[in-house]
Amino acid sequence: MIFWGWRQLMRFCGGKIVRKPKNQSSCLLWRCCHQRTPGGSLDPKLRAFLEEVTEITSRGHLTPEIKLRLLTPRSRFWNAKASLWPYGDPYWAFYWPGGQGLSRYLLDNPNVVRMKKVLDLGSGCGATAIAAVMSGASQVVASDTDPIAGAAMVLNCELNNLNPFTILTENLIGTKVDCWDLIVLGDMFYEEQLADGLHQWLMKCIHAHGTKVLIGDPGRPHFISHQIQRQLHKVKEYALTESTQQDNNGSISTMVWDYRP
Repeated sequence: MIFWGWRQLMRFCGGKIVRKPKNQSSCLLWRCCHQRTPGGSLDPKLRAFLEEVTEITSRGHLTPEIKLRLLTPRSRFWNAKASLWPYGDPYWAFYWPGGQGLSRYLLDNPNVVRMKKVLDLGSGCGATAIAAVMSGASQVVASDTDPIAGAAMVLNCELNNLNPFTILTENLIGTKVDCWDLIVLGDMFYEEQLADGLHQWLMKCIHAHGTKVLIGDPGRPHFISHQIQRQLHKVKEYALTESTQQDNNGSISTMVWDYRP
């Protein structure tokens, strides 16, 4: 089975790889405005590869309104050896349950993002950022340290007839906080050190600018055991589809949490 080791790891922890930031001194707003990845600038070979190895789907997840390019059993690499994949681990090619819950919540509650500046942290396939745009956000920035994820997000924007939003590939955790109205993040609490870094950085964002923070997670061990739990308020729980349950170690639901330190 394709990427067997990867999929087993992802079923347990999920989320996106976050690297140490290279430069924390530059202005975040400048970076956000200039690190845009317009569809026309995608390398043609990379575009062709991503279109070949993924399948366009809007089924099997909580947001049928959103079309995504994902790895599916009908994808060419599904039965290939992981060593044949030419890029980094394709975490962006799966629609994680935390992201599904967040995206569903934004689509059902557009007032949460309407006319707001929104940061989607660890964006992956970009579904939650897309949901924010669809729900009327005035500015959306999607952050993921994998540039291939950024390319996939551009294609997913095209699928949904949206202009590509700003895509930032530098790790923001630990950097100077900017004035966001809302930060959304799904499936990021999969490792203790990362969870601690997220906790501290999100708390700074809230204290500095009054930023609202929504977290999506199906109940991973590092999330439910972390001290951040004492400062979370559950706002919504969604039952996962059968296919998502199968790909996520049998998790039957995913939750959206409001972080209030």
